[in-house]
Amino acid sequence: MRDAFIETLTELAAQDPRVMLITGDLGYGVLGAFAERFPDQFLNAGVAEQNMTAIACGMALSGWRVYTYSIANFPTLRCLEQVRNDICYHDCDVTIVAVGGGFSYGQLGMSHFATEDLAIMRALPNMRVVAPTEKWEAQDLLRDLAQAKGPAYLRIDKDAGGMARRAGERATLGKARRVRDGADVTIIATGAILREALIAAERLSTQGVDCRIEAMHTIKPLDEAAILSAAAETGGVVTLEEHNRVGGLKGAVAETLLSAGARVGFFRSIALDDMFPTVVGDQLYLRARYGMDAAAVEATVLSALSSGLPLGRLAESA
Repeated sequence: MRDAFIETLTELAAQDPRVMLITGDLGYGVLGAFAERFPDQFLNAGVAEQNMTAIACGMALSGWRVYTYSIANFPTLRCLEQVRNDICYHDCDVTIVAVGGGFSYGQLGMSHFATEDLAIMRALPNMRVVAPTEKWEAQDLLRDLAQAKGPAYLRIDKDAGGMARRAGERATLGKARRVRDGADVTIIATGAILREALIAAERLSTQGVDCRIEAMHTIKPLDEAAILSAAAETGGVVTLEEHNRVGGLKGAVAETLLSAGARVGFFRSIALDDMFPTVVGDQLYLRARYGMDAAAVEATVLSALSSGLPLGRLAESA
């Protein structure tokens, strides 16, 4: 996804000389061509993410359209005060681009995991929160963010969901993308962990379970209509995220359902338990190790369905 991001940002920089990319001493192999082509639109702030964020704010207040870039935990958690007080409070045109969402840097341990970022960033006023599921989604959503302006968090993953763009398809900021139709359950996924939902849906289909899948690439603003439609039209809802189960996609979806008084047959969450992972390994290994892979999705759906007829089915048979 990061290659897709820089390809699109290069297009934006060529069209708008106000585009500025600031890195926290990261991404030389990815950002090198951009830096050579646009030396006046690139800055390495060094391993100083708080300064990087303050610089971004100052430049944005001076008319620049700024993108900061680092591994996901560093431009968010390390400089949260600057993100909150500088960027968000002043409603600055700064997009925080975080590579390595979730377990992308799994071999480096919990200091490099980004498993609380969605919850934290969505709690900040004025902040848009985006976690693309595909490379081409990242490109579409980056263009939308460039038009929308204001603070944004773009969470880039090393993995990708694995679905090519279908004819005429486009990812749109704030609108979920229907990946698969189904009536028994809706799986709502954010980020590249969508891959696990797709695998699980294929397995479940052989067992007679019909899954709807929504790619919820935008956490804020959230597509509430897609969530309420899932509750009304399918047997239940399962959320899937490479993130702590507290405050991220699960929280956003649950808040929407409860606020609307929606009747949902069942509601389940597949996410990291409220803990600091102690195991290291690659992304796919860690998903399996912490119960967030296709097997976990399949087991969760089957368990929910076996617990009884969903409310929607009961209503139909009444």
